[in-house]
Amino acid sequence: MTTAIEIKNVSKWFGDFKALDDVSLTTSQGEKVVICGPSGSGKSTLVRCINRLEIHQKGTIKVRGIELTDHDSSVSEIRSEVGMVFQQFNLFPHLTVLQNLTLGPTKALGLSQKDANERAFKLLERVRIPEQANKKPGHLSGGQQQRVAIARSLCMEPKIMLFDEPTSALDPEMISEVLDVIVDLANEGMTMVVVTHEMGFARKVADRMVFMDEGKIIEMGKPKDFFDSPKTERCKLFLNQILQH
Repeated sequence: MTTAIEIKNVSKWFGDFKALDDVSLTTSQGEKVVICGPSGSGKSTLVRCINRLEIHQKGTIKVRGIELTDHDSSVSEIRSEVGMVFQQFNLFPHLTVLQNLTLGPTKALGLSQKDANERAFKLLERVRIPEQANKKPGHLSGGQQQRVAIARSLCMEPKIMLFDEPTSALDPEMISEVLDVIVDLANEGMTMVVVTHEMGFARKVADRMVFMDEGKIIEMGKPKDFFDSPKTERCKLFLNQILQH
């Protein structure tokens, strides 16, 4: 199996607070890894380090064989391979949905407006909202905005997708429409790292579950083993709390 992401002995501090503590994790091309854990466990920080939105102080991160360093060239190269979807949708409010999707491909990839539009419409079909192309984000529901954000990332044709709690800002009835789109992507073979509390979704799409607490990976395994027979007391407690809600 080709390695997609290789994280070795990574530590990260915010002042005196150690957000990541000697974390190592390797994912394969096409693998879907779901990271869960309590608030403040380091899961979002870990995902944000993969494309240099946060800078790790110790250890190494390689994405598709490229080591992430202080050099802008390595950051640019990795960001061209990796798409990211955040809790907040981060869409440009003054642009239409279509303009949000075509800005990156025309400016960063040099696509013509016609080709960028074609790509954008295909992806809006894929996330099931082609009819929203000419609206501004403020006229869409939260679930629709998050689907636009996913389509915008896909417009850059990433090899890997990172999702940082993509449904945590949504009303409950909108969560499934976003998760359905992510499930579709998973079924198409996209390499993914997803931070989420949605355990039903995790059971459905994950090839591997990772549980973090206090900046460390405490446990990882296949979803069936992880949910049915967690090995650590800390993981058992977390699952009991989260699965009762």
